[in-house]
Amino acid sequence: MKWQGVIEKFRPHLPLGSDVKAVTLLEGDTPLLPAPRLAQAVGLSGDLYLKVEGANPTGSFKDRGMTVAISQAAAEGSRAIICASTGNTSASAAAYAAQAGMEAYVLIPKGKIALGKLSQALLHGARIVAIEGNFDQALEMVSAIAQQHALTIVNSINPYRLHGQKTAAFEICDTLGRAPDYHFLPVGNAGNITAYWMGYCLYHEAGITSGTPRMMGFQASGAAPLVQGRPVRNPETLATAIRIGNPASWNGAEAARDESGGMIGCVTDEEILAAQRLLATSEGVFAEPASAAAVAGLQKVCGTDQIPVPSVIVCTLTGHGLKDPSAITDVCPEPVSAPANIDAVRKVLKL
Repeated sequence: MKWQGVIEKFRPHLPLGSDVKAVTLLEGDTPLLPAPRLAQAVGLSGDLYLKVEGANPTGSFKDRGMTVAISQAAAEGSRAIICASTGNTSASAAAYAAQAGMEAYVLIPKGKIALGKLSQALLHGARIVAIEGNFDQALEMVSAIAQQHALTIVNSINPYRLHGQKTAAFEICDTLGRAPDYHFLPVGNAGNITAYWMGYCLYHEAGITSGTPRMMGFQASGAAPLVQGRPVRNPETLATAIRIGNPASWNGAEAARDESGGMIGCVTDEEILAAQRLLATSEGVFAEPASAAAVAGLQKVCGTDQIPVPSVIVCTLTGHGLKDPSAITDVCPEPVSAPANIDAVRKVLKL
């Protein structure tokens, strides 16, 4: 059957009326990629899979939630949406608003958003304001503006966003024929870990799966409020997508951790960059730095022998590496130059 997007695939598990028309870019159905070389590199004896969410239409997992949130907004007669964003939300919101014929308003922290993501939002026609503050301040302003001007908020405080994002858990279970034993993923605003847990629990309660995974979330050490147990006023990390100091889905993330018997830890920027490169060289997958936080977390946990053998493990890679290429160009060496003759090139290549 031809793929029609996550709403038509999973409508019975979504809080949308049968008359709600899907605003879709055919999101979802992303690869669940076996990763045996990465598993070996991090010292894992079990089966490892990568849920490659960078394969979504705008290059990140945000599209799953955005199709549901904007479809519902359109059904309610909304003419405009608004969001705060560290990047991926703005790109997705602008694209789906364009598909729906809506206006999109976006607040971003000035100088703290990757160019790849900003360029998407600009090209899709969003009206963007860069505030001299952080994401948490932007979200507070969005909430106030939305109330004053009857705009629909499409951040993850919108419950329809999380319902859309939970469809990734459905896809994983459908592909594996079961739930994984462990699920690793990055944590920023904490909507994704909340949504995945919601999806796993729904499938389990419906009798589709016999169990649920332990949810293993990882924040950047400079933006780790859930690890520290308090908001971080000035979060800092090169992984811009998770540079958030006061997650909107804080309670949901803690519930996912506690109910699943999992954990929320943190990794350094150096560990994130190393994991990003390992992921690219071992499995050929280019993911943005925030995604690599999940791989860095897996590597850290594997180093402590916490995972029993055999185990089935999934890592969510939330966004494509082209979202934030500057993180790579800042640390990778420039290509070596050579004259345009074969002997010179062979010498440089050491052939």
